Amino acid sequence: MKLWTINTHSLLENDYEQKLTDFVDAVIQEKPDIIAMQEVNQPHTSDNVTINEDNHAYRAAKLLEERGIQYYWKWLPVKIGYGKYDEGLAIMSLSPITDTDEFLISNSDDYSNWKTRKILGIKTLNNDDWFYTVHMGWWNDGEEPFEKHWQRLCAHMENKGTVWLMGDFNSRADVRKEGYDLVRKSKFEDTYMISDKKDDGFTVEKAIDGWKESDNEKMRLDYIFCNKKPGVQSSTVIFNGVNYPIISDHYGVSVIV
Repeated sequence: MKLWTINTHSLLENDYEQKLTDFVDAVIQEKPDIIAMQEVNQPHTSDNVTINEDNHAYRAAKLLEERGIQYYWKWLPVKIGYGKYDEGLAIMSLSPITDTDEFLISNSDDYSNWKTRKILGIKTLNNDDWFYTVHMGWWNDGEEPFEKHWQRLCAHMENKGTVWLMGDFNSRADVRKEGYDLVRKSKFEDTYMISDKKDDGFTVEKAIDGWKESDNEKMRLDYIFCNKKPGVQSSTVIFNGVNYPIISDHYGVSVIV
C-alpha cells in the first residue's frame, strides 16, 4: 500500500496550472492508494459553501479521470483562508470510499476564524483501516494550542481500530517536549522512523507561513503516523525538485507499507 501526504497550498501557488499538472503527472506514474491533502482551497464566493469547479481537489480528480484513472475523493471546507478562499482538507482513494468521518478539534467552530481546525477521514472498500488527513495548529498558540487539539483527536480515535494520521502537524521532529513528542508518547508510530529505507525526511527548507523565523532551516513537519507498528518498506520525500517538481511551500511524503 502506498500512502501520500502533501500540504498543497493550492491556489496560493505561483504557476498554479503547471503545478497542478505536475501533481497529476506524478499521481498517474505512482498511483498511490491514498492521498491526504491539506490547504485544499477554492475561491470563496458564498457563505453557503459547496464544491465549485475551481476547487483544487475537484480539478485534480477531473484531470486524472480524463487521463484514465479514477480517484474517489472527499473535501471538507474548514475555514476562510487568506480572506478569500474556502480552505479545507481533502483525501483521495483509488478504492471506493465506504465511510467518512469529520470532526472538530479546535475551540473555535467559526468558519471565518483562520485558526479553526477539523479532521477528515475515510474508510475504503476491502480495507478496515481509517485514513485521516490532518492539519494541526502550533504548540505555543495561546488560543488554539496543539496539545488541546491532540487530546480531542485522540479521544475521537478510541475504538477506531487501525488509524493512519497523514498531514502537516506544524511540529518539528527535532524539537523535544512539544507536538512531535506528544504524538509519539500517544503510541502513534512515525513511519519515517521505522522505515527500512528513507531519505533525510525534510519537508520544509525555507521560511513559510507560520514558520517565518525558520528561514534556511530544514524541518520535518509533515508525517504519516499509525497507531499500530506496520512494516514500512520506504519513506520518501516527494515534490521536492528531486522526486518530482516542487508544487507547494511544503514537500510531500510517500510511504510504502
